[in-house]
Amino acid sequence: MKKLVLSVVTAAIAASSVLAVAETAAAQEWRQPYYDDPPPPRRHHHHNNGAAIAGGLAAGVIGGLIGGAIVNNNSGPRYIDPPPPPPPPPPRCWFEDRDVRNAYDGGWHTESVRVCS
Repeated sequence: MKKLVLSVVTAAIAASSVLAVAETAAAQEWRQPYYDDPPPPRRHHHHNNGAAIAGGLAAGVIGGLIGGAIVNNNSGPRYIDPPPPPPPPPPRCWFEDRDVRNAYDGGWHTESVRVCS
C-alpha cells in the first residue's frame, strides 16, 4: 500500500510539472498603453520628526543654560588654592682648574672641575 501511494504522488508531481504552462517574463508595465496613463500620485510620509528633534534640542539648550546658572552661583565663599611658590633659582656654576690625584701612578695632574655654589 505504501508503494502504491508513493507512486501515485510521484506521478501527480510529474504530471503537474509537464502540464504547467509558464508565460514569458516582461520587463515593461503590464497596463497597455502605459504612456497614456497619468503617473500615480507621489506619497510623502511625513511624521514631523524634524519638529520633535528641534524641540528636543531647544529643551536641551534651555535646560543647560538654567542648570549652568544654578551651578555657577557665585554668592557663597570659595576656597582658592594659593599660588605655588616660585622655583628656586638655578645654581651658579663655573669651572676651575684643580690638582687631582692620579689613580694610576699615584701622582697629581690638573683638571678642569665644575664648581657650583
